[in-house]
Amino acid sequence: MKVGRFASNKQEGDDYNDPPRPFLEHLLDLRDCIIKCAISWVVCSLIIVPFVPHIVDFLKSPAGTSADKIQGLGWTVGVEVILRVVFWGGTTLSLPLITYFILRFIFPGLKRSEKTMILVCLVGSTFLFLGGVWMAYATTLDIAIKVLEQITSWVGLKTEIVRIDEHISFTLKMLIGFGLAFQLPLILLALGWLGFISSQALREKRRIAIVVIFTLSMVLTPPDPLSQIIMAIPMCILYEVCIVAIWLREKTIRKNNAMRQ
Repeated sequence: MKVGRFASNKQEGDDYNDPPRPFLEHLLDLRDCIIKCAISWVVCSLIIVPFVPHIVDFLKSPAGTSADKIQGLGWTVGVEVILRVVFWGGTTLSLPLITYFILRFIFPGLKRSEKTMILVCLVGSTFLFLGGVWMAYATTLDIAIKVLEQITSWVGLKTEIVRIDEHISFTLKMLIGFGLAFQLPLILLALGWLGFISSQALREKRRIAIVVIFTLSMVLTPPDPLSQIIMAIPMCILYEVCIVAIWLREKTIRKNNAMRQ
């Protein structure tokens, strides 16, 4: 799949493993890719259904001793919880398959260096996302729930009942928010690796980046400063790691260029 590329010589053609084909064949491949992704999501969603009670217990556990307050209100709450858990659980479980089918579609039109970059970013993205989810589940959710309970108590109110659908939405927002927030350093690293931004530019924009990070943390976390700080500090550290990694990349390029001269 050579969209916008011309394999006019053998050397460039060797960088690809997909010979030129009619545009209609690419559309058919895209259709097959979309169908396979949809089928994967449906199958994985059905697999999640028997495990919904266990997943609900998993999502309730960060509340600790306050988990007894989480109750269902209304006759349809069970259906709403099942649909929500199945949707997000099926999406999470099918994500590796969906990624595989998408990569199978786009990889034949990429050079080897581009494939390597995508694979590295994919592996890094997975670990960063899981790291963000783990941090939210292991520490932030428990702290956020306790802080919110204390704030509610401070204003003279009691949290006697928490709706299960509200708690699941709150928990999923935290888990997904932390996972997505931890993708930001990877985006910067990829842009720096490709030469679109430099380590010097990142250093000069450090203050702006910190403001953006804390603003993003404020949006993705509950309205308490502690949760925002817990999200923002690791992101600031990862930002500095990106600066060092891009600087090392630039140093290697300069060294190679000097050796060629």
